[in-house]
Amino acid sequence: MTGQIDTATQRDTRNLVLVGVGAVVIAATYLYLILFQPTDIADGLGQSSFIAIAGYLIGALLIVVGTIHRLPTTTITLVPVAIAVNIVIGQLTTVLGLPLYLDSIGTILVAVLAGPAAGAATGALTNVIWGMTISPVALPFAVTSVVIGVLAGYAARTGVFRKFFLAPLAGLATGVVAALVSAPIAAFVFGGATAAGTGALVGAFRAMGNSLLASTTMQGLLSDPIDKAVTFTVVAAILAALPTRFRQRFPFVRRFRVFSAATPVAVPAASAPPIDGAAPTDTAASTTTPQQG
Repeated sequence: MTGQIDTATQRDTRNLVLVGVGAVVIAATYLYLILFQPTDIADGLGQSSFIAIAGYLIGALLIVVGTIHRLPTTTITLVPVAIAVNIVIGQLTTVLGLPLYLDSIGTILVAVLAGPAAGAATGALTNVIWGMTISPVALPFAVTSVVIGVLAGYAARTGVFRKFFLAPLAGLATGVVAALVSAPIAAFVFGGATAAGTGALVGAFRAMGNSLLASTTMQGLLSDPIDKAVTFTVVAAILAALPTRFRQRFPFVRRFRVFSAATPVAVPAASAPPIDGAAPTDTAASTTTPQQG
């Protein structure tokens, strides 16, 4: 028994180290982009793009490897869908020239159901795939998507999604942080011009006599909180529409009572769905399922 406990502890420590190293690699890639300001990254695959792709991809994969043992099959299946939703909606808003992004719906959805690390990995992979296939501009902002995934996961952990009206408030706070993280990239790597809608706002602030960094920061503080408030609200509505039994399939949801603070009550095991393909328990036994508030 002691040997099994020691093995489990070593495995948990190893996985925690992998997540930590992944976070450090992503942060180092962000600092590289800020310090060296490689303006050629928007032109396609070059040395700067390769460094950004490698850094963000390796960081995201390390986080995935460190967390995948805790992710149920439903989460692993959900991540590719979430990435596709992010890219499709984000690309659509870019084409339409909207001053919002709406490209983190999938990231926040995964973060709420599976936790901060899963949300961070989903966000990073979204921007890497998006940047490599459609829009190189998306690539350097992978760090912002990581931050959004982490903050959304911790918001869910603290019970934000138990009350619908709290979701947009958490979105506003997340948007402020996202704006501060994104502003240096928008200013130093892209000269403030990342999309038609947001670029127009940057131009307006520049015309008022503000510096480029100040202009991108003000644009971010105007657009991002609104964008994330809308996005968090959309995710909250989607989650409210999902069946309770589906949401309870996620260990993160059950562990932190993401959708209900009520004390679990005993219900017949026959009425509780198996978790991730586990065999049903004896009907004479009982299990606990959090009440939905």
